[in-house]
Amino acid sequence: MGTISKIHEMLTTKQCSCTELTKSYLEEIEKANKELNAYVNVTGDEALNTAKAVDKKIAEGKEIGLLEGVPMTLKDNLSTKNIETTCCSKILTGYKPIYDATVWEILKSQNAVMLGKTNMDEFAMGSSCETSYFGGAMNPFDTSRVSGGSSGGVASAVGGNIAAYGLGSDTGGSIRQPASFCGIVGLKPTYGSVSRYGLVAYASSLDQIGPITKSVEDASIVFDAIAQYDEKDSTSKGNVGGETYSKLNNDIKGMKIGIAKEYLDGVRDDVKEAVLNAAEVYKSMGAEIVYFDLPELKFALPVYYIIACAEASSNLGRYDGIRYGYKTEHYNGTHDMICRTRSEGFGDEVKRRILLGTYVLSAGYYDAYYKKAQNLRGTIVKAFNNAFEKCDVILAPTVPMTAFEKGHAVSDPVETYLTDICTVPVNIAGLPGISIPCGFNANGMPIGMQLIGQSFKESVILNAAYKYQQAAGENFKDTKWGVKL
Repeated sequence: MGTISKIHEMLTTKQCSCTELTKSYLEEIEKANKELNAYVNVTGDEALNTAKAVDKKIAEGKEIGLLEGVPMTLKDNLSTKNIETTCCSKILTGYKPIYDATVWEILKSQNAVMLGKTNMDEFAMGSSCETSYFGGAMNPFDTSRVSGGSSGGVASAVGGNIAAYGLGSDTGGSIRQPASFCGIVGLKPTYGSVSRYGLVAYASSLDQIGPITKSVEDASIVFDAIAQYDEKDSTSKGNVGGETYSKLNNDIKGMKIGIAKEYLDGVRDDVKEAVLNAAEVYKSMGAEIVYFDLPELKFALPVYYIIACAEASSNLGRYDGIRYGYKTEHYNGTHDMICRTRSEGFGDEVKRRILLGTYVLSAGYYDAYYKKAQNLRGTIVKAFNNAFEKCDVILAPTVPMTAFEKGHAVSDPVETYLTDICTVPVNIAGLPGISIPCGFNANGMPIGMQLIGQSFKESVILNAAYKYQQAAGENFKDTKWGVKL
């Protein structure tokens, strides 16, 4: 039984009240957050008000939904009406949106108990959570190591049991990579299945909202809830593939699981061994392992950074200090005010990516970089389509390594960019991917693997992930932190 189902049972059988449960989470946040730094804004009053409403409903004998009364968290780039949303950037300090993101609107209507907003890399740009204006979130398995990025705060909170689940965003691996580092589950849905309305944009053609959870079952429950068509998002299609939760226990005998040799290139030996051991687990369940070549993967990282930075330079042009957020104190005229505000308000990594994006979009270099990257994007999409003629799902490492020590991303940013090498192809092609734990290294740090599926085939990868969790449950370990149910 997953965490969400367990909490639902506790509430409906009156083992505890929603208010008592929420207070337990808030108390544990107060203790654990001093070291984990997972939360940047704890919304205790709002959480307790919702909890009281759920308790009243239960007392009246009314049925409650699976997500009703379950304490959760949101990444700080999801709009929450009248609750500060900063993207962990100085430039948005004090900004309180006037509307809710669609995903939060959905969960709020189901009485989800939001404990607070969680830490992230500034504007979702980073792979360690350390570009955050508030300092990085730490790994619940070892607080000298990072939680990953950019949804590092959500992963730290869920892995540290100070949230039952959370919503993050994934532009190039920002749900799956921190989930891998923190030994939990992260689902990046198909592009268009979950509304992006109210998600503060980094790269609009790559961004996707998804759940970070303790189990595959929990990920399926949350995905089914948030994957709805939204007319406010022009790319929204909703859950075209249908419900996933009811299909979790389907037999995978005869399923073809593909392994692209290029996904294993440059991957650390302990990670490669864990992924290949997972393939053997699938073989023991009757699945067929298919090895194939996917040479187009070598284009994925440069294509990603060109497209993502180009879109970021456009999306982040709106932050000028005039209408909301941080504004410089001393300036001479409007132009100087905007320059100073942006120079002081954005961190170094964000400035780097804006500069790179502006460069590749400039008149002399547009054809050489941005146009070429878009053409190669089409090549990568076709390569995945061809790959799925050979197999049903693709098995790959989530990250080429385990969680690195605090400060490493600052001292070696190039290597940090390379941590995205296994995750960015999924975003480029708009495919669904899920990261699940598949082992531990010699230092006791979690190793993650990802399953990649065809568009709107979340039910296939979730089912395959669920069957693996049932067979290899020892890889889903808990940490010392937080609420123990």
